[in-house]
Amino acid sequence: MAVPDRRIEASETNRTLIIGVAVVAAILIAGLFYGLMRLGGGGGPTGLQGAIREGAPEFEKNKPNIVLDEPEATEAKRALGDITMTLSTTVRNLTGKTLTGLEIRGAVVDYDGKPVKQRAVVVIPGRQTELPPNKTLPVNITLDGMSDTDARANIKMEVTGFKFKE
Repeated sequence: MAVPDRRIEASETNRTLIIGVAVVAAILIAGLFYGLMRLGGGGGPTGLQGAIREGAPEFEKNKPNIVLDEPEATEAKRALGDITMTLSTTVRNLTGKTLTGLEIRGAVVDYDGKPVKQRAVVVIPGRQTELPPNKTLPVNITLDGMSDTDARANIKMEVTGFKFKE
């Protein structure tokens, strides 16, 4: 009677174990990259601190004089398979006062007007420290992580907060 070679059995068991560990490691690494991609850049300020916001009488009085041109969008497909859109507009300060803070929200909306992706950015301070009266400032907001199946019907940009020089 022939005795099976234990070295062959041990070698096959080790190979199966190594392949299993490699597959689990690949899944964990892919999950980590996916999570980081979904969370996005973060790290920056989440909003304009101490801003005049909707609901305040001063907001309702001055918002019509902080004019945004009709926004335009450019779209690009990334190597990661998602779609990134850059929303662009020009801000016009017609308030007669110098803006020292400005927050703008950009959104891609579906056919019902509900946001598919949205993001608020602080453009002043940031790109520049202030926006004097009767001056303009170009603003771009990048939205990423959209797919081909997302219903991207329209874009919107709006002022969500501002501060004046005292």
